Amino acid sequence: MGNCQAIDAAALVIQHPCGRIERLYWPIPASEVMRMNPGHYVSLIVPLPVSEELENQDEKTIRFTRVKLLRPSDTLALGHAYRLITSQEVMKVLRAKKYAKMKSQQLESNEKHGQENQSSGRESMGKSDMEQTYQE
Repeated sequence: MGNCQAIDAAALVIQHPCGRIERLYWPIPASEVMRMNPGHYVSLIVPLPVSEELENQDEKTIRFTRVKLLRPSDTLALGHAYRLITSQEVMKVLRAKKYAKMKSQQLESNEKHGQENQSSGRESMGKSDMEQTYQE
């Protein structure tokens, strides 16, 4: 009876998008899992640490996880949990990251232009409105 935990540690778990759980008892290359599930990527589920406040509560808490995509050359190891992610979900996340990066770069450039405009505004304080219009 006490060997159940040892069996779980000697297996790897693959969560399918439909909710199905698959347990394997041997290491397997990610490329083989991707071949068996076309249109999907394999990701490692990395649980984030739970704060002590949440751990001591009697209510059930949600444990947040981080997902790391694996390369086809990586091998799925025993004792870890993996999730299959559709290629559409991966593209959606990549687009969101690209958009966030562009947005932050745009904000930075706007801040730089704002500082330049402020400094040029100080220089033109003594000039007439007509001169400022022609400078811009």
